Parts: sequence; structure tokens; C-alpha cells
Amino acid sequence: MTSRASSQAADLLLGIDDTDNPDSRGTGHLCGQLLAHLHTGGLGIPLSATRHQLLVHSGIPSTSRNRSACIAWRTAPGIRAAEIAVAAGNFLARHSAPGSGPGLAVVRPSALPVAGRAALVEFGRRATTEVIPRDRAPQLAQRWGLHLSVHGGTGEGVIGAVAAAGLYLSGNDGLFIWMPGIRDLGGRCSYAELRARVPVDDARDDQGHRPAPHDLIELGGRVRPVLEDGRAVLLLQPATTVHGETTRWIPTPRAGATHC
Repeated sequence: MTSRASSQAADLLLGIDDTDNPDSRGTGHLCGQLLAHLHTGGLGIPLSATRHQLLVHSGIPSTSRNRSACIAWRTAPGIRAAEIAVAAGNFLARHSAPGSGPGLAVVRPSALPVAGRAALVEFGRRATTEVIPRDRAPQLAQRWGLHLSVHGGTGEGVIGAVAAAGLYLSGNDGLFIWMPGIRDLGGRCSYAELRARVPVDDARDDQGHRPAPHDLIELGGRVRPVLEDGRAVLLLQPATTVHGETTRWIPTPRAGATHC
């Protein structure tokens, strides 16, 4: 997939899940720490990180929200995927919350045949609506040559880790929790300035109306574009309309909740 959020194509996807407990920060928080750790270690460049909502069900061991995360990664020259898997796995083992069962999936999209890609996407979609037996994730990983590892507890996170990678690959699921510049946003700016500061591909309301370059965006707190058709899309709603034309916009509350 190509978008401004991944202008250099990601050559690896890192899916993680079950790194938290009811009293700790969520997997999304640890995901941000992990991508910073890998970047500082000279292993490459993080392009984006997305959060994916999986099925919440009494038969699934999880915290109340059951969200997994996926990092889109560009590997540094001379670095092998195995090195990144080891570094990420060691980080999860050290920093995941007590009582968690962290899982790590490392996927090289270019190495997946069409059937393998379809199988991974289907696994991710199923994880949003079905209780998937734990052994299905290792079976899928072995069948298509994915790295899959357990870094604590029972390793229940392997299901969500594989699912996160599959849902990212689908191009139509997820909330961006990190992309370059997103954490520096706040207050108010024009749409043109927003596009210059962060790699958002599009912004629109639920009717398909888009801001003009000079229109103001009231950003408020967190800005969370959604992954839609392989692109980072900021969902907006009108805030001020003059003579039938919207001149000021705000992000849709909990934008992308069905995707997160």
C-alpha cells in the first residue's frame, strides 16, 4: 500500500498484543515505546503504528478492550528481519506488564504470495468477530513463513499479533496511534498546514465533503486518522458554516471507533 503515512514502503510489519494488564497502560502505549527503542537502536525507521479492535468476548483472555497494534517498519540497510524480531521480542519480555501474555508477529509483506496475504487478512478479520483457537496462529505462521513468538505468560497475544498484521494488510482497519509529527499536533491550524506537518492522505466528513486548504481545523487533543483504502484519513465534522460553506472543522469524536 502507498500513502503519505508510509511514503517509504514498509518492508516489515510488527504485530503485538497482550502486553498489558488491567492496571497498566495499554498495548498502544508500549507500541510507541517499542518503535522508539528500535529506531534508537539503529534498526530502521518507523513509518506508522495502528491500533486494531478485536472481538471482546468472555472466552477470550484479555483486558476489557482487547486491542492489538501493528508497526509499519522500514528496515535499515544491512539489518535482517531476524535482528528486529529478536530486539522487539526482548523488549516485550522486559517491558510488558506482569501477568500479560505478549505475542509478536513479524511479517515481510513482499515475501507473502497472494494466497498467504489473503489468509493473513482473513485471519485478522475473523479475529474481530470470532473466538479463534490459540493454535490457529502458529499454524498460519508456519504455513506462510511468518515469525511468531511468545514473550511471557501463556502467550495468548499470538492471536492478536497475527491479527493486527492481517488487519493492517487489509488496508481498511485501524486507527493511527503514531505517525511522524502526530504527537506535536494541537490547537488550531489550516488544512494546508496540517498536511504539511503530518503525512495524512485525506480528510473528509461522513458526506465526503473535504476542507479547503485555508479552512481551519480545531485539533484539540489527540489526532487519530483511520486506515481506509490503504490511506491515512482524518474524519472530520463541520464546526462553523458561513453562507452554506464550512470554514472550520473538528475531528469526529472518537473518530474511527469502529476501526480502533
